[in-house]
Amino acid sequence: MSKDKLSAYYRLTKPGVTYGNVLTAVAGFFLASAGSIDIVKGAMMTVGMTLVIGSACALNNYLDRDIDKIMERTKKRPSVTGEISTMGMRIFPWILLAIGVGMLAFWTNWLTVAIAIAGFVTYVWLYGAWTKRTSVHGTAVGAVSGALPIAAGYASVNGVADIGLAIAFLIIFFWQFPEFYSISIYRRKEYAEAGVPLMSVVRGVRPTIQLIAIYTVFYVASTLALAAWGYAGIVYFVVMALAGGYWIWLATQGLHAKHPETWSRRMFRFSMYTILLLCLMLSVGPVLP
Repeated sequence: MSKDKLSAYYRLTKPGVTYGNVLTAVAGFFLASAGSIDIVKGAMMTVGMTLVIGSACALNNYLDRDIDKIMERTKKRPSVTGEISTMGMRIFPWILLAIGVGMLAFWTNWLTVAIAIAGFVTYVWLYGAWTKRTSVHGTAVGAVSGALPIAAGYASVNGVADIGLAIAFLIIFFWQFPEFYSISIYRRKEYAEAGVPLMSVVRGVRPTIQLIAIYTVFYVASTLALAAWGYAGIVYFVVMALAGGYWIWLATQGLHAKHPETWSRRMFRFSMYTILLLCLMLSVGPVLP
């Protein structure tokens, strides 16, 4: 297989999306490990989740070809440009999924496997093939799938579903609304042309900004809940409170923004800084004072 063909298959997995989700899975693993780290299990979980998430993204690309060819930011994906055959796009994701699930089953536990498969089904079918195209609530369904990797990483440590797992899930679930709703504002025209019924398209920009502010508060509250339940210490609490306070302030600026598109780009950029800081603090928070 040529280098260009390999590159096309790699890009089919949406590397940015895949690695972003895997990062939260790793953070969940470190959070549950609380300093007692099984390096081999962590490495195998990371590879297994990378393959499962990559398979979901690849299959989603295949199913979204009709939408992606319309939108400016997606029309150069290999699923649209013809760099990969239809048969290749159909088979490739299932190979990744089989290997990834096999690795998780061998190296972790069945709760992790169940969460990984649930994430795959939710992202590909419940979100990508169904609600993304039919409902304004598709973002919420997508947020469920996006929050399952951190739950899988957490569960991989000891196979237990406890309050820590639930809070970690909620943190990422709430984070996705201000992140994606911000994108939907400054790319509103593209989504409208593609017929995707996002909140900003169906109900308008102002109601979307209001929801961004609400979900930002929910996100910050859930990050602090980890410390309240004893899963992280005072250092984690202070850092997340300061960063969260700024993000809430930035979110409320949108309620009075004269140029919502400009503000939403700032909101999105800060969401990227936020998730990186979060994953770092989830990893080290349990072992700091």
